[in-house]
Amino acid sequence: MKIVKPSFLITSPFDPAWAQSILEHIERAGRKCYKSEGKASPGSASPFVRKLAQVKKHESVLEHAGVTVEFVCDRGVSHEIVRHRIASYSQESTRYCNYCAEKFDGHITLIHPEGLTAAQVERREKHYWAVQELYDAEIAEGVAPQLARGVLPTALKTEIVVTANIREWRHIFKMRAAPTAHPQMRELMDPLLLEFQRVLPELYDDLSVSAAQSSGVAKQ
Repeated sequence: MKIVKPSFLITSPFDPAWAQSILEHIERAGRKCYKSEGKASPGSASPFVRKLAQVKKHESVLEHAGVTVEFVCDRGVSHEIVRHRIASYSQESTRYCNYCAEKFDGHITLIHPEGLTAAQVERREKHYWAVQELYDAEIAEGVAPQLARGVLPTALKTEIVVTANIREWRHIFKMRAAPTAHPQMRELMDPLLLEFQRVLPELYDDLSVSAAQSSGVAKQ
């Protein structure tokens, strides 16, 4: 049994040069609606796209570009992430992953939420060791991983790749970086939103990071 921290990795190109190309790409698409391509000029993409992002009726133009992020989180968090339908997902499969295998070091891997006391951590880990023993026993008895997974807890670590367009990431952040979002979701989404705001302020700096933002989540 192993314990890890949640984390994220933006796997799309994600730097100022890429951001500028995305802004120009969106500007080109947006100006097509008004046949105002002739008004495009050096420096015009940033204010044009900023206005699109903040005028709700024009947000569809933002769907012409997307970003891919890999998350390490627990199964409960991943169940909430996949509720966002306008996105593509590829997730670690407990049907096909045998956690007794060498590539997993023979361990299930779990994530603790923030804020547990030492006694609560100790109690949970005692339970997880029991789960490990039960899972190991069923695999040793020939139970298929897709059936043995039934004993695994919601705290099980999973890895999920998420690709969504610019508009959908705005919606995700509005929902999942809100003060009312699940604490473990905010633990991921708050620092991710800050990263989006750093690279693409025109598209994300009007969104608020929850007051409960955590600095404990690492970028991979």
